[in-house]
Amino acid sequence: MCGIVGLFLKNPKLRPELGGFLSTMLTTLSDRGPDSAGFAVYGEARAERIKLTLRRGVDTDFDAIAAEVARELGEDVSVSRRDTHAVLTVPTARAADARASLGRIAPDVSVVGMGRRMELYKEVGLPAEVAKRFDLAGMSGTHAIGHTRMATESAVTTDGAHPYSTGPDQCLVHNGSLSNHNSLRRELRRDGIGCATENDTEVAAGYLTWRLRQGMTLDAALKSALADLDGFYTFVVGTESGFGVLRDPIACKPAVMAEADDYVAFGTEYRALAELPNIEHARVFEPEPAKVYFWDLKQ
Repeated sequence: MCGIVGLFLKNPKLRPELGGFLSTMLTTLSDRGPDSAGFAVYGEARAERIKLTLRRGVDTDFDAIAAEVARELGEDVSVSRRDTHAVLTVPTARAADARASLGRIAPDVSVVGMGRRMELYKEVGLPAEVAKRFDLAGMSGTHAIGHTRMATESAVTTDGAHPYSTGPDQCLVHNGSLSNHNSLRRELRRDGIGCATENDTEVAAGYLTWRLRQGMTLDAALKSALADLDGFYTFVVGTESGFGVLRDPIACKPAVMAEADDYVAFGTEYRALAELPNIEHARVFEPEPAKVYFWDLKQ
């Protein structure tokens, strides 16, 4: 069943409240996905630096791992921990070297996301519990997407939780089911885009990364998905500069959006948006089937 939320802030004065808004939105949809939850938040970028979101157990000494990475790279490295995750910040030009170093130093650490602005967190548990563990309410930024999962096709694991990220500052959450994800997974693997799980949502994320690498814009990549992805789905996609929404041509999965002077919001159900400020003055609408919607900071 699952629940999806997304929030894009037009008003810079609201950025300190981004995490608090998203936490409320996610928690409201708990009965749509009580098994696990996750979110990606787009905050401030640092010049010539890139962030790697790492995941391992609560007993992990991320400080020691970061110190060893810094020693191997011979570069300044910083780390900030949130429960089972940590954000490792390294020079942008050394991102690949940092990942290789992590593979040697701590091979059981997962890199769940990477980007100049994106931090990505996900865990098993009720959305309110997951949000509290990672202090989502204390996070600020320009936009964010989130997901609550009801595991109907696979085990309840952190690996199965959304969002999935397969490219820098790019992530995707999904409500629905793809019927051709196994054949797509093989095609993506041949072109160097691997999937770490059996979840069809990761395949959808990898598909968009694949199309972007071919030179497509996100708009074109999402439109091509309508021809290449079989099944029923609602996607919410996060990028460094904004977020997009796409529903399949049948659009059997529920979805609602609200656009106000200060923000654009997405929810699987309207109740996820009901606590947003001035929602009574927003334009509330159902996104049309097979139509790409995107809001960008550069617009």
